[in-house]
Amino acid sequence: MITKSRTTKETDITISLNLYGVGKSDIKTGVAFLDHMLESFSKHSLIDLDIRCKGDTHIDDHHSVEDIGIVLGSLIADAIYPVEGIERFGSANIVMDEACVSCDLDLSNRPFLIYEVDIAGKVGSFDVELVEEFFKAFVFNARISTHIIAQRGKNKHHLIEAAFKSLAVAIRRAITKNERVGIPSTKDVL
Repeated sequence: MITKSRTTKETDITISLNLYGVGKSDIKTGVAFLDHMLESFSKHSLIDLDIRCKGDTHIDDHHSVEDIGIVLGSLIADAIYPVEGIERFGSANIVMDEACVSCDLDLSNRPFLIYEVDIAGKVGSFDVELVEEFFKAFVFNARISTHIIAQRGKNKHHLIEAAFKSLAVAIRRAITKNERVGIPSTKDVL
């Protein structure tokens, strides 16, 4: 397990992860819907996660959601770079009832995000616009080039959960060990 903490005037976060775990998680962020999504992410990526966040949720959930993305993304970067002996690329299409969301990614050490999940409003008390903020913070701090695209769907919960699961499975596939690959770049560095 590797651990990282980040404390600001808005949040106090500690995250531990085991990149090659079994998908075990203990998550308490103060944002119930995010807990559910991160538990799903852990389960389907097989990354063990322990997340604690005390945030200014009396204002709203924005700071907690974004800052958790920052810390989790930077921990992923610590765990995977320099990239060597792994597949590097990952892809997944995840179906949840009527919804289908795809994620294609490259552990490139060059962050980029395409996020095309057209939703608005709330799931319970959770502002769905925060999902893109989470992914943006995560991807840029993990230094992963990522495309998350809704293929179809109407139910906001299904679309968001499929997005988290597709990211999880794509990462699981990208970090699959393959010693024959060596450094998976013609530049010999990522």
